[in-house]
Amino acid sequence: MKRIKIDRNRCIGCLTCTTACIVSHNCADNRSRITMSSSGRYAPIFCRHCDKPECVYTCMTGAMSKNQETGIVGYDKSRCASCFMCIMACPYGVLKADSENSKEIMKCDMCQHTESGRPQCVERCPMSAITLEEV
Repeated sequence: MKRIKIDRNRCIGCLTCTTACIVSHNCADNRSRITMSSSGRYAPIFCRHCDKPECVYTCMTGAMSKNQETGIVGYDKSRCASCFMCIMACPYGVLKADSENSKEIMKCDMCQHTESGRPQCVERCPMSAITLEEV
């Protein structure tokens, strides 16, 4: 299973990762699926696609699910009840309500929809601070 990792010593806080995410997902409201840490200096915080994801366990409709093959925690907006239990349950604070459609959740989907199938934050980081690693 692969996860996005960041080397905070290499990150310069340029926000290229957030721009790449916005462009990749065609977000009209310029909202990224990446959460930024504001403690000290800006640095991205990514969905960990946890082994035992609390967001999945608290989701009463099955809108949040973990693909056992890829390890990716996915979101199916058609099944979402907009209760936001997943947002409250996430220990990393990376899930958020979509401001354009307040009944939907924004979360990292590892850019599976792109031609490369690789996260665009990884592809576009000018400092190579963001990597995709096998865990």
